Amino acid sequence: MKNRYLTAVAAAALIGAFALPAAAQNLAIVNGKPVPKSRADALAQQIAKSGRPVTPEMQGQLKDEVIAREIFMQEAQKLGLDATDDYKNQMDLARQTLLIRELFADYQKKNPVTDADIKAEYDKFVAANGGKEYRARHILVEKEDEAKAIIASLKKGGKFDDIAKKQSKDPGSGANGGDLDWANASSYVPEFSSAMIKLNKGQTTDAPVKSQFGFHVIRLDDVREAQLPKLEEVKPQIAQQLQQQKLAKFQDDLRAKAKIE
Repeated sequence: MKNRYLTAVAAAALIGAFALPAAAQNLAIVNGKPVPKSRADALAQQIAKSGRPVTPEMQGQLKDEVIAREIFMQEAQKLGLDATDDYKNQMDLARQTLLIRELFADYQKKNPVTDADIKAEYDKFVAANGGKEYRARHILVEKEDEAKAIIASLKKGGKFDDIAKKQSKDPGSGANGGDLDWANASSYVPEFSSAMIKLNKGQTTDAPVKSQFGFHVIRLDDVREAQLPKLEEVKPQIAQQLQQQKLAKFQDDLRAKAKIE
């Protein structure tokens, strides 16, 4: 009899030892159905991925949210809403979205942008944008005669800024006295840049410069070596751009290989 009693106690202890970890994995039991702690963990991960810190104070809120979702889900299932075609279609779309997101995340993890990639892209940027920068002003008008009259007025002492504000058809620079700020010569149409780079500091074109936009009167205020950002300053932007390019190529390659009938 004594041995039987000890055996029963040992069995109960053994069952309790196995039951405790399982119970610990549940946040609660709602209407007889266990609510696993993993749901709260998944919700916390989503919040963390969005950039918000998951504080200890939020744990109680997460628990309440997960329990509330279980209550509402049980009610929806009781009403048979999970058997409707609309629900099934939405679930299929959600499954596709999640799986595709995982595919892209997996590709980016296995094909990271390297420092060498970033440096090479930066060097291309420097090569394309290096050299000299020009600070010029211009007055844009529709007719050549208007431009000639402006040049004549400037030669008589007229103020470039004032004339630009009153007569320039370029709304962007006109309000600023024709100021175009610092820019590389390649930023302008060929006719404009060709005339601008021939000027000395403070010099204005002697004749109107015709382009697709009309007739320009150009004054060169200053010239300097291009002021380009350092690699470390633009490294995050370059990395993001290259990641997007790599991912876009991955997507294009998959589309190209797919057999569509």
